[in-house]
Amino acid sequence: MRRALVKVCIAVTAMVVVAFAVPLALVVKEMARDRAFTGAERLAASVTHLLAATGGDRGPLQRGLASMPAQAAGRIAVYAPPGREDGSAEIGERRVDEGRLRSIAPLEGATVVPVEGGFALLQPVVTERSAVVEVFVPEDEVTGGVATAWLVLAGTGLALVVASVVIADRLGTRMVGAAERLAGAARELGTGRLAVRVPVEGPAELRLAAAAFNSMADQVAQLLANERELAADLSHRLRTPLTVLRLNTASLGDGDAAEQTRAAVAQLEREVDHIIRTAREQRSQPADAPGGGAFCDASEVIRERMDFWSALAEDEGREAELAGVGEPVRVPVARADLAAALDALLGNVFRHTPEGTAFAVDVHRAAAGDSVIVLVSDAGPGIDDPDAALRRGHGDGGPGSTGLGLDIVRRVAESTGGDVRIGRSVLGGTEVRLLLSSDGGHAHGASRRRGHGVRRGVRRRWRFLSRSVDRP
Repeated sequence: MRRALVKVCIAVTAMVVVAFAVPLALVVKEMARDRAFTGAERLAASVTHLLAATGGDRGPLQRGLASMPAQAAGRIAVYAPPGREDGSAEIGERRVDEGRLRSIAPLEGATVVPVEGGFALLQPVVTERSAVVEVFVPEDEVTGGVATAWLVLAGTGLALVVASVVIADRLGTRMVGAAERLAGAARELGTGRLAVRVPVEGPAELRLAAAAFNSMADQVAQLLANERELAADLSHRLRTPLTVLRLNTASLGDGDAAEQTRAAVAQLEREVDHIIRTAREQRSQPADAPGGGAFCDASEVIRERMDFWSALAEDEGREAELAGVGEPVRVPVARADLAAALDALLGNVFRHTPEGTAFAVDVHRAAAGDSVIVLVSDAGPGIDDPDAALRRGHGDGGPGSTGLGLDIVRRVAESTGGDVRIGRSVLGGTEVRLLLSSDGGHAHGASRRRGHGVRRGVRRRWRFLSRSVDRP
């Protein structure tokens, strides 16, 4: 916009300069010409009066011409018109010969004839004797001062163009600077820096835009603060029924079911406490760090959550397989977030597949070390419309579902630059692929290169699992 404004100012100023300077230059040229010929006419009038006073006698006429101003010396000639025997004697150096004089006869009033080195003003005089007064006007006198005037006009026009460029550049810098600051603040706000604001400056329109942006940023920060407080408040309200549950579990006595119930209540209390701490946390996180700068060991988290769900799987007669968690796998996700995503995926298996349906969790690390793939597969009926399932976070979940499970999983994956995909598993049911990337740029390509190998590994392990299930 800055360059465009400068170009517009150059074009407009140049047109104005041309519109005024060209006519003015022509006027200056014409004025110089008129001034030169006006002086020649005055000289011719003086000679005419001298002819009338002397009657055309040569002696008195020569003495009268000699008494004229010095600038007239050598420029005046008096001679008889062509074809007149009674003409005056020829005096001075004439520059128009007889033949040319005949071609322009008859002379009526003052006539200007171009000659070598300038112009000749011919003035016919009729007294006792007819005569022609010739006054020579040099070319330098006709164009005297015109070149200087034109140079002054050109310099003035150039100065106006340069001044317009400087002014336009200053205005453009002011406008573009305000617009760039507004755009930069919008980008920072988009990355999560809620404290960013822009100064209200620049043109009126940009000042209004800056004020509107600041107001919007204030409202966004307030809405997020309200959301955090609401989440903390709702989580805090859950503590009362959780306390009742924990007290009730103390009366269940011993046994596997009682221990599982107490472990579930304790886990639920920890999750509620984590939600409250996270909702009230005000520390700023760098926008360019995946997962807000938090890391965890995916293998450890997956083993812990599988231990939690294995008890319920045993009660429902489900065969479960866990693979790929023998070595630490570092992922840029907070431990609680990854645990919530796994609980959502495994909870869907238990909620949407019949009892006795087997499932498997496989962890694969890319060869380049830039991504980790977590596969949750089951042998259930599958999902007819995977795209609709991924939209459950918008509130179209089925009965008994809040519609937030896969939305939580997707947010965890996208926070690292990865994604979530749903397809048909080698077990015959649903396969949910959770891709966690540490670079956010090459994750999709790496996952596609490793896709066939991952599926072959799952297929081999599932054959072994199927044989164990079929065994009486």
